[in-house]
Amino acid sequence: MSTSNRKYKDSIFVDLFAEDEKAKENFLSLYNALHGTSLKDTEQLKNVRLDQVLYMSFYNDVSYLVDNKIIVLAEHQSTINPNMPLRCLEYVSRLYETLFESKEKYSRKLLYIPTPEFYVFYNGEEDYPSDKTLKLSDAFIEKATEPNLELTVKVININRNNRHPVLENCKTMKEYSIFVETVRKWKEINPKNGFEKAVEECIQNNILREYLKRKTKEVLNMLLAEYDYETDIAVQRAEEREIAFAEGIERGIEQGIERGFADGSYQKALETAKNLTEMGFAIEAIAKATGLNIEEVEAL
Repeated sequence: MSTSNRKYKDSIFVDLFAEDEKAKENFLSLYNALHGTSLKDTEQLKNVRLDQVLYMSFYNDVSYLVDNKIIVLAEHQSTINPNMPLRCLEYVSRLYETLFESKEKYSRKLLYIPTPEFYVFYNGEEDYPSDKTLKLSDAFIEKATEPNLELTVKVININRNNRHPVLENCKTMKEYSIFVETVRKWKEINPKNGFEKAVEECIQNNILREYLKRKTKEVLNMLLAEYDYETDIAVQRAEEREIAFAEGIERGIEQGIERGFADGSYQKALETAKNLTEMGFAIEAIAKATGLNIEEVEAL
């Protein structure tokens, strides 16, 4: 894919594993760490990343064709999005469209397609399991023992204190994890010049040294873009929480009025339910006796 006139901005994660002159070497090292293989020929790699990305206005995904597989990688520094399986389904569908001509899909001969694999590397600040699998079927309204459609995304916590094996088996990923940790530290210590200080410290400590020395200016620009992106996401989520809170209050008032809150009967029902709870009555029985729902009784 051409790097000129790009509409979206790359993250450092993407640059390291998809765009940099040594990206294929870095990706192959990561692929070997994930699969226990020892592939060395970068010529067998084909970068198939889409212009229509997993993230709005920001490149944070990597995808390659290798060893008869489509490997899709993404990074999360914020809370893991539970809809990643759905987004990956849309992503890989478009990838397949680019790999085959339309007429091939109508052939009477079975069309063999690369096996897809999806990985999300989490290095956020919230606690998260070392490994976790997200499934598309978890979002299905009607559950099935054997769903007709499934897609799994493996989430790997790459924070250094997590000591995931992939960090020991892929030098670039380990150093990238330390780099992110260092950036966060310096951003808190020195909000104005934190990015520069982090890059200086990593070069001094031999963390991504060659890469950072060669691309210092580009790295600083990507850090600024990432910081703005993460800030935008945090603001959006805060606004969503405020809206949800306000809507919750409004619904509660409406429910209170409907239940006779205005004349005090709702409050009396709550008091009665509380007394019955202290007396040891079952929640279902209390709900039936007072007219409250089970959630309201459980909240007492």
